[in-house]
Amino acid sequence: MRERIAVAGGDPTAVRVVAVTKGFGADAVRAALRAGLGDVGENYAQELLAKDEAVRTARRGDSSDESPVEPEVRWHFLGAVQRNKVAALAPVVSCWQAVARAVEGEAIARRRPGAVVLVEVDTTEDPGRNGCSPEQVPALVAELRAAHLDVRGLMTVGPTDPEGARRAFRSVRALADELGLPERSMGMSDDLELAVVEGSTMVRVGRALFGDRPARRVTAT
Repeated sequence: MRERIAVAGGDPTAVRVVAVTKGFGADAVRAALRAGLGDVGENYAQELLAKDEAVRTARRGDSSDESPVEPEVRWHFLGAVQRNKVAALAPVVSCWQAVARAVEGEAIARRRPGAVVLVEVDTTEDPGRNGCSPEQVPALVAELRAAHLDVRGLMTVGPTDPEGARRAFRSVRALADELGLPERSMGMSDDLELAVVEGSTMVRVGRALFGDRPARRVTAT
């Protein structure tokens, strides 16, 4: 992954890799940690909380001096913010990557003043996509800062076509620069090179690290 970043012209020491373990077990989280990837992303609240507890429990059971040294997990919450989940997530989430409305930020601020957040920008114009429009970003950033949150940058999921993705990443970088925001979370397994070329400081990668995601099991009702 770091070689891919370097080939794209990025600095592998400056572009953070967030290991997205959605759909995988806690063993994937520990594998990422042992590889030196301390930033781990999850889309669903219950999965994140369950894996956090599983990792903590497993570490308590590691009594051997020969156990690999793992960094602490820095959890990135990548899913849309549901206000009824914030109280449980706030103690463990290091970065909220998908804040799209002021009310979401207010809920986070009540539970975790000064929390690090990224504003999700919708660059696809897909009605089902989370995020706010580029035109709404400056006002939302101001509102989140007024709520005493640490607005660190912007995040986007690019369109699937390469040229559309390139334009989207370029526009998000320009917007982040205009607002003085240092972080641009852009790029995933298939388009991280485009994102790095256009100024990404953080890529969110699942399949390229762990392989195809297992099918979600459906519980009978």
